[in-house]
Amino acid sequence: MKRLVIGMALGLLLIAPACVAQKQLVLLKGEKVLLRLYIGDEILFKVKGSDTRRRSYVSNVYDTAVLAHTEVVPFHSIERIYFEQRNFRNVVGGLLVIGGVGYFLVDQLNVSVIQGDPSLNQDVTRASIAMAAVGLPMMLIHKKSQRIGGRYRLILAEEGSPFYREDIRRMNIILEN
Repeated sequence: MKRLVIGMALGLLLIAPACVAQKQLVLLKGEKVLLRLYIGDEILFKVKGSDTRRRSYVSNVYDTAVLAHTEVVPFHSIERIYFEQRNFRNVVGGLLVIGGVGYFLVDQLNVSVIQGDPSLNQDVTRASIAMAAVGLPMMLIHKKSQRIGGRYRLILAEEGSPFYREDIRRMNIILEN
C-alpha cells in the first residue's frame, strides 16, 4: 500500500509539468501567427535607437514586455525580430529545382540506357537548366527578420487565447522519461 501511494505521488509529480500552461510570445501579422517563442527559447532582436542586435533567451513574458535574460524589454521598444521565414515561394523554388534536375536525369536515363544513344537533347537541357536557374534563387532567398509595427505586432498568448498552442516539444521530453 505504501509503495502504491509513493508511486502515485511520483507519477503525479512527473505529469504535473506537462499540465502547466506556459506563456508564449507571439508575432502576429494581422491574425496570422508568424513566430511563437516559448519561455527558454532564444530571441534575437533589435531595440529602437540601437544599431546592435541583441541575442538572449526568453525568461518570462508579461502583458506588454518580455524578460530577456535579466532585462525587461517593452514590446513597443523592439524594432525588429530576427528569425528565418519560409513561405510558398521557397517551396515552389525547391520544387522547380527538383523538377529540373529530375527531368534532366530521367531524360538521360531514357536516352542512355533504354535507347542506347548517350547524347544530350538540347531542348531538355535548356528546360532543365531554366527550371533550376529560376528555382534556386526562389528556394534560397528568404526574409531573415521582421520589422515590428503596422500589421506586425507582438502579443502575450496565454491559455485561453485564440493564439495559444500547447508546447509539444516539452511534452515529448516529459513523456519519454
